[in-house]
Amino acid sequence: MAPATSPTPGVAGIGEHTTTAGRARAGGPVLHSRACAVVTAVSCVAHLWWAAAGHHGVWLGIVMVALAAVCVPCTVHIWRHSRVRALHQVTLSALLTVVLHAALLLGAGGAGHAHGGRPASYFAQTSGSAQLLLIIGLELVTALLAASLVARLRKRSFCPRMPG
Repeated sequence: MAPATSPTPGVAGIGEHTTTAGRARAGGPVLHSRACAVVTAVSCVAHLWWAAAGHHGVWLGIVMVALAAVCVPCTVHIWRHSRVRALHQVTLSALLTVVLHAALLLGAGGAGHAHGGRPASYFAQTSGSAQLLLIIGLELVTALLAASLVARLRKRSFCPRMPG
């Protein structure tokens, strides 16, 4: 069985590979885009897990499922094609999540966050600040990966690789 891709610079051009179907595929920053997609997928799974756990109430559970549903298509686009629009949406979403959770952290005086006058979960009662800081850290990593991938893609489009 032939490999899915094979480097053939004479056929596809410099810096490109051809697929078994003969379509050209640019040899872009694959590891970077895959890492960004994986971190975004982890965030989606985390939202679904917190919603299923039911510690945040029905209304916030529905919001978290909706947020995860919005992020899944961007994850797929980043994994497959490194689409800049999807990367921008992920960066913006991650930064808004950081701002929201930082406000919850600061608004609760560092004691975690509460929903409807009660704590979000038992874990939040014991270490709510740590949980919020972990969420903030995950979202900062997501935003950094997405923004740096956009920068790499822009640089690559302006400065194509030289042969040799």
